[in-house]
Amino acid sequence: MKILIVRVSSLGDVVHNMPMVADIRRHFPDAQIDWVVEEAYTSLVRLNPNVARIIPIALRRWRKSLSSAATRAEISSFHRQLREFEYDFVFDTQGLLKTSIVMRMARLAPGGKRVGLANATEGSGYEPLSRIFHTQSVKVGLHTHAVMRARQVAAVALGYQIGDADSADFAMQAPPADIPHEWLPDQGYAVFFHGTARAAKQWPQANWVEVGNALQARGLPVLLPWGSTREKSAAQELATQIPGAIVLPQLSMMEAVLLVQRAHLVVGLDTGLTHIAAAYCRPTVELYCDSPRWKTEGNWSPRIVNLGDTGAAPDVPQVLAAIGQVLA
Repeated sequence: MKILIVRVSSLGDVVHNMPMVADIRRHFPDAQIDWVVEEAYTSLVRLNPNVARIIPIALRRWRKSLSSAATRAEISSFHRQLREFEYDFVFDTQGLLKTSIVMRMARLAPGGKRVGLANATEGSGYEPLSRIFHTQSVKVGLHTHAVMRARQVAAVALGYQIGDADSADFAMQAPPADIPHEWLPDQGYAVFFHGTARAAKQWPQANWVEVGNALQARGLPVLLPWGSTREKSAAQELATQIPGAIVLPQLSMMEAVLLVQRAHLVVGLDTGLTHIAAAYCRPTVELYCDSPRWKTEGNWSPRIVNLGDTGAAPDVPQVLAAIGQVLA
């Protein structure tokens, strides 16, 4: 059996799609499972040994230069890779028109199916027009967790069930050993994922400082990664108020994965890198300040504590108690 998954972005959503792959492998151990994903996340998907072939797509970059000969050549190359095999099942777990078009471009084996979501979950970016390319549309509950949503789509299409005891298996291996990491301290450390693209999801700087000082008292230095100029400035400001805190250089995807995979503790907002830490079951405290916790909370390990909810950001005592819990 040959199966293609179309889940191109974003970072957290790509991570949350991985247990679907483990489910398929468990029920169909000989299946070839391929994955179409944005070029920025190919190295992440490569950490999953259950994925045979990764087909990079660059929609975000291509749409800025569609008239370029180089871009057109890249699109042609992508189309050739996409149609190299005939697939028995093509899954679009994103539910957007652009991803359903990619699903439609793939070649089906005789009797093959194109399977996607029949409906949105609450607050998702689902586009109903995506269903026009489906052979089969799978209905999910309005409050279905992001991990379970993809797992249910595959289970219904492939004819198996997900039991209550079937915990999410992300199957992510450690990053390659040759990644430069001279910026990592030799001692144990905590990581603060303090930056988000949306201001409403941020946690007050004074709170980060108070938690950082408490960790410093416990002998855990705080590392501060960043992904934009604004986040770098915020990290530098935090470092002036948290003794021993370190502002990291700009990290590649694999360097960021290495950072979380070796962390003694991760405290982070509702962002992709926090979800990677949870996927590795590192001691993680996830902070929800202005997003619904039920959608993405790490609910598969006792080493993960989820705090807050839409319009109900956690306070410092709650976070310190959660840190004590996951480090116990």
